[in-house]
Amino acid sequence: MCGITGIYSKKNIQNIKERVLRMNTSIKHRGPDAEGVYGDDNLVLGHRRLSIIDTREVSNQPMHSNSNYWHVVFNGEIYNFKKIKSKLNYSFKTTSDTEVILAAVEEKGIDWFIEQANGMFAIALYNSETKNLYLVRDRLGIKPLYIYNDGEHLIFSSEIKAILSSGLVDAQFNEEAVDEYLANRYIRSPYTFFKNIFQVQPGTYLLVDKNLSSIENKYWDIPQVFNMSKEYNEGRILSGLDEELNKAIKYRLIADVPLGTYLSGGVDSSVITAITAINKKEKVNTYTIGFKEINEFEYAKMIAEKYDTEHHEILMHKEDYMSNWERLIKFKDAPLGVPNEIPLAVMSSKLKEKITVVLSGEGADELLGGYGRIFRSPFDYSNKETNKSFYDYFISKYEYVPRSMRDELINTPKNYRHKFDKEIKESFDSSSKEESVFKFFHKYHVKGLLQRVDMTTMQTSVEARVPFLDHNLIEFSYRNIPYDMKLRWINDEAENKAKSMSADQYSETLDTPKYLLRKLSYKYLPEEIIERKKIGFPVPLTEWFDNLESLAKELLPKANWLKEGVVNDLIEKSKTESRAGQILWMFINIELFKSNYFNKQWKW
Repeated sequence: MCGITGIYSKKNIQNIKERVLRMNTSIKHRGPDAEGVYGDDNLVLGHRRLSIIDTREVSNQPMHSNSNYWHVVFNGEIYNFKKIKSKLNYSFKTTSDTEVILAAVEEKGIDWFIEQANGMFAIALYNSETKNLYLVRDRLGIKPLYIYNDGEHLIFSSEIKAILSSGLVDAQFNEEAVDEYLANRYIRSPYTFFKNIFQVQPGTYLLVDKNLSSIENKYWDIPQVFNMSKEYNEGRILSGLDEELNKAIKYRLIADVPLGTYLSGGVDSSVITAITAINKKEKVNTYTIGFKEINEFEYAKMIAEKYDTEHHEILMHKEDYMSNWERLIKFKDAPLGVPNEIPLAVMSSKLKEKITVVLSGEGADELLGGYGRIFRSPFDYSNKETNKSFYDYFISKYEYVPRSMRDELINTPKNYRHKFDKEIKESFDSSSKEESVFKFFHKYHVKGLLQRVDMTTMQTSVEARVPFLDHNLIEFSYRNIPYDMKLRWINDEAENKAKSMSADQYSETLDTPKYLLRKLSYKYLPEEIIERKKIGFPVPLTEWFDNLESLAKELLPKANWLKEGVVNDLIEKSKTESRAGQILWMFINIELFKSNYFNKQWKW
């Protein structure tokens, strides 16, 4: 796991190498173990290394192919690199996955390599013969990759701060992102909070020529199939899930450095911990964090004792939370999206004392229907009398700050809202309601979680791996697991009873979200873990509302993205929402972020 940087220019920049070195320095936290640059004409690639596989100096980057035509900087892991290596006739100098990328591309081409690769990756590949640059992002967008291209300079990096540190780019606040963030808690790709800085889309690679014109090639998308079968062999499907999940987790245990797991005490992290412990000879380090007001320590401890892990319990206080808030915005280059980003980052800093790689449970809910309140919206919609389209009904349930509230309080454009509404409505109209919801969560929602896990771990030089987002596991789920095995009614009577209720009232009482994963979990976990209600990762923001109210009154009156004189209205409206603390927290986040990035001169 590392950080990558680069500048490709149409014209000669005398200090181009110095600029890339400054870019590298700005993301040193992503790779404290080594640094390197490579230059050719008007191009320089940069790299900061966090050594995970083949930790020797010979595997430092940038790395060059045997022909010396291909040059690579790479952030991530190719989990099946040994399998790919076995198909190549190449003279290897290292045992790293990085060299396998070069060998595969040199022998069989970039498309062949990407088709074969199972992993998480942001890769810059440059061919010094053709002068073509390839920027590749993994299928789900687990690893970040940002780009700026004004026609004169193309600048890319794992983090936006590095692009700004090149000294060639002005930081311009993207007002269109405000409405987008308040709705979703993050900015959907390809956009960011910075004008003219974009995300490379997941599942694509860009081919950039020496004139800096680029072609986007899409190589993967969410599967087109979606299993709605009512007749199936439950035992066979259960066995298939067990096999695919074990395969995904075992791949992610490959490392030449110490490894552990997050352990919240919920089903997702507990299953990962169980399978990890079964497959590791040495004791697994496990980590959980909570507040005195609310925590899940007893459940995490239950799993830690069952699998005899080296367990670490971290108690966080309000003061720790507040003191880390602004610091982490500077790592994320964006407002924080989820309140638990702060405890996750604190926990990651603690685990760095013992391990460098951590397995995390992101993606399980999206894969198998874990958010019952939202995933049941097709059922609720079909039992309600409404003039709304299904998309409008769904999005009103999904968005964080309600549209009416955003329209009353902010004065920024709503262009992204209109663009995505149109795009997603068309998608919803062409699929079943059930399929539309699952694909929405994989295409959009999970990306916010991935931004969270990348920042919270990489800010302290830790690599997070997310087995539930293995693309083979996702394809297996869409193709083989029927909808009824993701969300299962407890019986026919319960389904009938639910028709006069909403999912808020019946989810996890009359049905079982993530039914198949829970069923599988009986093989690995105690009943108390499997059968308790989903809590998520709670942060007591509503209990701390007074602190948030004070911060809002201090910071928000000068926020020019808010309508004039609405701060008190915002505070009062926030109190009426079930997510009172989080809504106010999000508005404060925007202003904290804005004050850290747009009041300084970046160009030099």
